[in-house]
Amino acid sequence: MTELKYTPLHDRHAALGAKLVDFTGWEMPIEYQGIVAEHAAVREAVGIFDVSHMGKLRIRGEGALEAVNAIVTNDINRLADGQAQYSLLCNESGGAIDDLIVYRRSAQEIRIVPNAGNADVVAPYIAERLPAGVSLENRHYEQGILAIQGPQVDGVMQALGLPHAHEYMSFVDAEFDGAAVMICRTGYTGERGFELVTDNATIVKLWDAATAAGAMPVGLGARDTLRTEMGYALHGQELSTSITPVQARVGWAVGWSKPRFSGREALLAEKAAGPQRTLRGLLALERGIPRGHMSVYGDEVGGTLLGETTSGTFSPTLKQGIALAYLDSSIVDGAQVVIDVRGRSLLCEVVRPPFVKGTSVNR
Repeated sequence: MTELKYTPLHDRHAALGAKLVDFTGWEMPIEYQGIVAEHAAVREAVGIFDVSHMGKLRIRGEGALEAVNAIVTNDINRLADGQAQYSLLCNESGGAIDDLIVYRRSAQEIRIVPNAGNADVVAPYIAERLPAGVSLENRHYEQGILAIQGPQVDGVMQALGLPHAHEYMSFVDAEFDGAAVMICRTGYTGERGFELVTDNATIVKLWDAATAAGAMPVGLGARDTLRTEMGYALHGQELSTSITPVQARVGWAVGWSKPRFSGREALLAEKAAGPQRTLRGLLALERGIPRGHMSVYGDEVGGTLLGETTSGTFSPTLKQGIALAYLDSSIVDGAQVVIDVRGRSLLCEVVRPPFVKGTSVNR
């Protein structure tokens, strides 16, 4: 068995009595006080997540921007220095190796944060495609990341003495206790929030200061319910090497006019032809909780098979079951379908996420 990896905050999670599990090879907290309470803290107040298991790549050198832009799907040329962008890394058949956030520091330096489980794949994939003079530094184990999210996040940031007025999908540099901190106006919850990237020792100090200022520790359980309410894709479920950005309805993260990026030809062909399946939201119209990998039918269980769920949960905000699913592209929003929930039909409406409206993500 592979030995589990630990973030710099592992001792803090253990001391709080968190339920710890193996998540993509890292021992991570699923919950502290309960998923519903932690979910509510992020939607109504402010929560803090340890996401130090996420990757941290730094690409530097003359021509770094052009080199990365020729690999990832989105167009970094649309960014100014200090801005961030959601993008994907695709294989030549158009499947998503990973979805990631790209940060443009300058034309000579790009930062990338890939998913934890894919970081060790993304780093060599990109490195092998960089030209001479452009280097990749994998800082996965040298730095930590905190996500502080919720409508009261500004109060916590003010208590930390950190800037919090910059725009969504941008970042600024600051210091905390003498250490450099990259403060990103990004997140995965749908709420106003920041992600702080710094060295491992400082990430512990920031966690202590933020929790003392009122941020509730939140585990990966609530992180999943929060992102599902927003309809955000999770790699390994809504995205994979066999699922394309076109099917996942994130074609907006593809620079279609770029002359070159990994998977370009396959994605252009699929876009022109139209995907056979697309990612949809399913809102339960009766009591029941859908989960991932459940069959979706047109009228009754065992009838016309339309697709399969990828994620499903009970929405703490809506008090209803919700799911994401890949369905035949002919299915329209507003249609009613049924999910086979362990042999019982769960009637659902096909909707376009987000399931929760009016969040403060862009404020």
